[in-house]
Amino acid sequence: MKKKILIGVGVILIAFVGFVVYLNIFPASPPDSASISNNGLDISVKYSRPFKKGRLIFGDEKDKALQPYGKYWRLGANAATEITFNKNVNFAGKPVNAGTYRMYAVPGAESFQVSLNSETGVFLAVREPNYQLDVLKVDVPVTQAPETEQFTINFANDSTGVKMNFLWDKIQVTVPITAQ
Repeated sequence: MKKKILIGVGVILIAFVGFVVYLNIFPASPPDSASISNNGLDISVKYSRPFKKGRLIFGDEKDKALQPYGKYWRLGANAATEITFNKNVNFAGKPVNAGTYRMYAVPGAESFQVSLNSETGVFLAVREPNYQLDVLKVDVPVTQAPETEQFTINFANDSTGVKMNFLWDKIQVTVPITAQ
């Protein structure tokens, strides 16, 4: 009897370990990072990259959009998205000190409100941030773009500094960043 129980527990344990390994090898929203260097300014972002999978991504809550307009979004999935600047910058025209920040957005049809928050190291960022720790909020316009299946944050050099782009579904949001 004890032998059957031990075998049963062993099988369950092996199945559980296999499942955990599978999730780490093939996550639904794999972790990623993006970075850029521009004239001594280094910027890096750590985030997770969910897939569209045929879903309505941005839209009204009544239409069952994955990310409804006017609601907190962690700019990815799983852990909170974090951005790091090695120098003081202007983030969409507003000053920000060098450091690491939690970055999130409130999407809208015409613009996203992108915020930087001093609360970092948050895994499972399902809960909204402590808004009293927000360092800044900026509104940036939404533009139409070719369809992107997997959420992407990337950077591009620009004549005035750096452009950080959020791409997903059929939209692009660009945040200009310059060194102070």
